[in-house]
Amino acid sequence: MLPCMLVVAQERKVQNKPYIDYRRLHYGFFFGVHAQDLEFTNNGYVTENGEQWYADVASYSPGFSVGVLADLRINSILSLRVVPSLHFGSKTVIFREHNSGEQERQQMKTTYLSVPFEVKFTAERFNNYRPYIIAGISPMVDLTVKKQRPLLVKSFDTMLEVGLGCDFYLPFFKLNPEIKFAFSLMDILEKDRSDLLDKNYEKFTKSIDKTVAKMIVLSFYFE
Repeated sequence: MLPCMLVVAQERKVQNKPYIDYRRLHYGFFFGVHAQDLEFTNNGYVTENGEQWYADVASYSPGFSVGVLADLRINSILSLRVVPSLHFGSKTVIFREHNSGEQERQQMKTTYLSVPFEVKFTAERFNNYRPYIIAGISPMVDLTVKKQRPLLVKSFDTMLEVGLGCDFYLPFFKLNPEIKFAFSLMDILEKDRSDLLDKNYEKFTKSIDKTVAKMIVLSFYFE
């Protein structure tokens, strides 16, 4: 009985969109959700008043992502992708004074414009699904940086991206759920705060040596 069940389970089914992967170039779009994070390297800086401040991300708010896709086929398992994207999101940074417990909160709303260049490695198609992994580099610009805040980050960043997903071949289109992790390759902390109107904010920047961004994105591609 068991061998018969295995044979049935491995039966080939009618393939939807059987020739879509043979196109040299094809397009699509996606929408999804994401979460943003910042990783701080606190240095224990002590102010003239004896204050010692530490920064951390206190909470996350789910963000919304949308974009378009261009996929260039190299061979049966390899393709190159360009995915111009917009990411709308926010996070709350908290500064805590070590001795008194005093807190300062800053909500950071962001609108990232990114243009990831990715390599897609795909397994052999079986019936109407095909798993894959991706890796790439994503230049990114924050369109909503506001300078008069306790913490200021640079508007430009570059992220390393890795992820995995699966192509599902439906009768009229291909659906690709994908999860992707992005890690900043540079320090995005803006250390020059000479333009600050409230000089009391300088202590927060001086308390941090380095800031890097991280992001996790769950996307649904339609091709």
